[in-house]
Amino acid sequence: QVQFVESGGGSVQPGGSLRLSCVASGSIFSVYAMGWYRQPPGKQRELVAHITGGGRTNYADSVKGRFAISGDNAKNTVWLQMNSLKPEDTAVYYCYAQVVVRDQTITYWGQGTQVTVSS
Repeated sequence: QVQFVESGGGSVQPGGSLRLSCVASGSIFSVYAMGWYRQPPGKQRELVAHITGGGRTNYADSVKGRFAISGDNAKNTVWLQMNSLKPEDTAVYYCYAQVVVRDQTITYWGQGTQVTVSS
């Protein structure tokens, strides 16, 4: 059983900032990577940002230069600093953690946190 505690979502005006946090715990070991997806209303889920245990990151083009992901391997924790938010960033943001078991990648998902950007 893997549990996630996600926090930091909410409502903000365009141009504002939010910081999302996610902690994974329970039966989860040797996390290879963590990150965030988001699902805007009526759209498919999309990758926002990803970070490996070695610190390698990648971002969706739409958030580059505005969002920054960071993590703490020892605590299975990942953060997403979101600056210069736009209405199109409105979505449910889902944290995930990946482990590799016998050459297979298993992804665990958080329950999601709502981010609303509106004036």
